[in-house]
Amino acid sequence: MKQNLIGALCAVAVMGGAFAQTPKKPAAKPAAKMAPAVEEKDAATLEFEKFRAEMEESNPAELFEMKGQEQWKTKRGPKNVSLAESCDLGQGIGKVEGAYVKMPRYFADADAVMDAERRIVWCMVEKQGFKFDDIAAKPFANANFTPDITNLVTYVAGHSRNMRIAVPLKDPKVRAAYETGKAMAAYRAGPYDFSCNTCHGSDGKRIRMQNLPNLTTAAGAMKGVQGWPGYRMTGGVMLTHQWRMGDCFRQQRFPEPKYASDAIAYLLTYMIGNANGQVYKGPGIKR
Repeated sequence: MKQNLIGALCAVAVMGGAFAQTPKKPAAKPAAKMAPAVEEKDAATLEFEKFRAEMEESNPAELFEMKGQEQWKTKRGPKNVSLAESCDLGQGIGKVEGAYVKMPRYFADADAVMDAERRIVWCMVEKQGFKFDDIAAKPFANANFTPDITNLVTYVAGHSRNMRIAVPLKDPKVRAAYETGKAMAAYRAGPYDFSCNTCHGSDGKRIRMQNLPNLTTAAGAMKGVQGWPGYRMTGGVMLTHQWRMGDCFRQQRFPEPKYASDAIAYLLTYMIGNANGQVYKGPGIKR
């Protein structure tokens, strides 16, 4: 039954033994502590990191963050209200400080576990009166267009800069979403019989010049979280985590998921939850 559920979501989202008593022996000398393994980086990775560090000093993401701040505070939509006076991201109406690093979370008013982007879309529809289908028609940026939702997510994310990831995994609803996301990440399907874990379930993998983080570990999961939303230099566009997850479906040759769907929220709950306790540095720069 569970296997069918996970498959449906992916597709529709378009020591236990006894201890024997033994004579006591003299305590062995503690082994010398080994230094933690240092990740080896090739010349291309080092050069890119140097370039990115220089770019971060004047990160173009800040421009989208500023636009998002304006849109958050402006009365808009058929109901002529602002998100600042109507939208609760889990910290209280209008409060954005620290909200991004505490999502996905369960929202009783929507009866759903939501990541930041999904929640903001919900607020735009329910509080401001925008139509979901209009937002979902063009949810991601291209060379000539940046949707409002991208600016808003970037603004909210900026207000969690240098804070620790704290997805509330003790909440039963969030834990259930996490476990479903974990199962989805391991689900193999499609023409290549791929899963998320095919690329992101173990250490030391890469595609061409791109190192692939192991999302099952805290450090690896944080690499998957860090820098999103991000300004992608290869296209000169600002993109969100929702976009990144959808593009992974495309690369697996899966049907691309519906925008702001349960499937993406569950996968983000799993990945971001695995990064709990790690410091989020805010909107960043991507290749």
